Amino acid sequence: MEYEKKFDYLNRNVFFDLENKNSGFDSESIKYFLEEDFKIVLDRVENLNLGISGIEPWFDEEFYDVIVVEDYGNNPFDSNWYKNAFENLKKEKKNLLYAASYVVPLDLL
Repeated sequence: MEYEKKFDYLNRNVFFDLENKNSGFDSESIKYFLEEDFKIVLDRVENLNLGISGIEPWFDEEFYDVIVVEDYGNNPFDSNWYKNAFENLKKEKKNLLYAASYVVPLDLL
């Protein structure tokens, strides 16, 4: 039940008006975004005081890498970690699709 509430919260507050690029190459519950839309996702996450525990970029519908909060510190709510990780990934490889693991405080659900 908590997972469904979290999914609903993210759809209503973070993913609205953005195009999910998951064409079926991964679980349908995981949303993937192009670079421009993922930047919007990160901005919304920051503005809502949510957290990100990991970022998973894919290239040509194949797993590319995973970056976790522990690579940059320990606080999933620190926007510096996920924005720096995103900037590094953008420099490393073009045309990635981005997904993330989101931390939504229970009091928001």
